[in-house]
Amino acid sequence: MSPELVGPVALLVIDLQGNGYQEDAERGIPLAPGFSSVVEHTVTLVEAARRFGIPVIFTAEHHSPELVDIGRELDGSEGVHCLSGDPGTELLEVLGRRPDEFLIMKRRYSAFFGTDLGIITKGLGVRTLIIAGALTDVCVHYSFVDAHQLDYHAFVVRECVIGSSCEANAAALDAIAYLQREAVVTLGEILESMGALSGKPASDRSHASI
Repeated sequence: MSPELVGPVALLVIDLQGNGYQEDAERGIPLAPGFSSVVEHTVTLVEAARRFGIPVIFTAEHHSPELVDIGRELDGSEGVHCLSGDPGTELLEVLGRRPDEFLIMKRRYSAFFGTDLGIITKGLGVRTLIIAGALTDVCVHYSFVDAHQLDYHAFVVRECVIGSSCEANAAALDAIAYLQREAVVTLGEILESMGALSGKPASDRSHASI
């Protein structure tokens, strides 16, 4: 059954950057197989949000080449990653970010921590966040937790997230579902819900306004 969305709604696409196509050693962080599929599904989700008048907010992790802002991120399994100026740090062009769509640079796992995300979502009156991106067990999970603690309704789209491993991805989705029942949804379910909120079927190719 498709979830009922409490409007206004925004789509949050977390850290789908060029380094997803790099090898682990070059990227600095591990990544489960299937990045291309996640990107393809997320493009579908982004295009649907635009059709239905749902604001799209992108994030990208950026760190200074001098590493003055990377904090404790290198204490665990991650190496140096997402340095500003590196081609792999740029948001994927296939997402087609438009000039009127937000791009938030972040330096910590949660998209809310030390960024303007909360200001933007409150300014838009957002009550529900649909979340996609990477990594499920790191930035997606931490962003979902903060969204939950800030009293947003939140949904994570299963086909549109990827973890540091398949096992970590599954564990993170379980942890997310523990916080909000039925928070983990399929792409088909969320497209139906977006269409229902707009009053248009998910298959409708015309623009809709919520």
